[in-house]
Amino acid sequence: MYASNRPPNPSNYSQRNISIKGAIVTYVLLGITLAVFLIQLISQTILGGDYPAALGMKVNEMIVRGQLWRLITPVLLHGSILHLGFNMYALYILGPGLERQYGSGRFLALYLLSGFAGNVVSFLFSSAPSLGSSTAIFGLIGAQGIFLYENREVFGAAAQRALMNVVIIAAINLVIGLQPGIDNWGHIGGLIGGTMYAWLGGPKYRVMGGTFFPSISDERGSGDSIRAGIVVLVVFTILAGLKIYFQLF
Repeated sequence: MYASNRPPNPSNYSQRNISIKGAIVTYVLLGITLAVFLIQLISQTILGGDYPAALGMKVNEMIVRGQLWRLITPVLLHGSILHLGFNMYALYILGPGLERQYGSGRFLALYLLSGFAGNVVSFLFSSAPSLGSSTAIFGLIGAQGIFLYENREVFGAAAQRALMNVVIIAAINLVIGLQPGIDNWGHIGGLIGGTMYAWLGGPKYRVMGGTFFPSISDERGSGDSIRAGIVVLVVFTILAGLKIYFQLF
């Protein structure tokens, strides 16, 4: 392989089976989330209450009664401009790079499955209502870590340093999440969900070709990503189903 003190630059390779398109899904998610928050503000101003949050945030009692959409809709809702700004800044920083590596479809699956997993874990272990896209953001952090780890031989020492930064960022944010009023269970669940999906279906590069004309190829195809998504969805759906069952019976 390559010397660790001079990691190969992927831009020097011909890229096969690797998405090099833009980050359209990231910006669509940003736009939708901002639009939903605007609707929340309009609802508070005109109707005197935040009806989108009332209808979509994670409320355990409502989920047990059958409002299962509350396990995913919280990723589009936020409690304040500061809350929104922090999460959207994180999405803006993390999203484009991951989407270009994952491809738009796989990235969207990562984001939604992470949000779902985070809300399920919050549903399991926290009785407090919650909302926010930080469940999905923590999934992106986990996926970034797995991407760097699994492709450390391709990116060399640079990947090791970046992976350490990811671990530190995740740890700091989990510690911050210990403060009252923050749903750290949702963060943990999103981190687990994103990590699972990335480990099973995220990009895993292989260097191919000779010394003068190397290329890198993603060993995982769409089938791997679909299977990974099914595993994450089934695992967390079963967990949520068990919680509902024992609450009802």
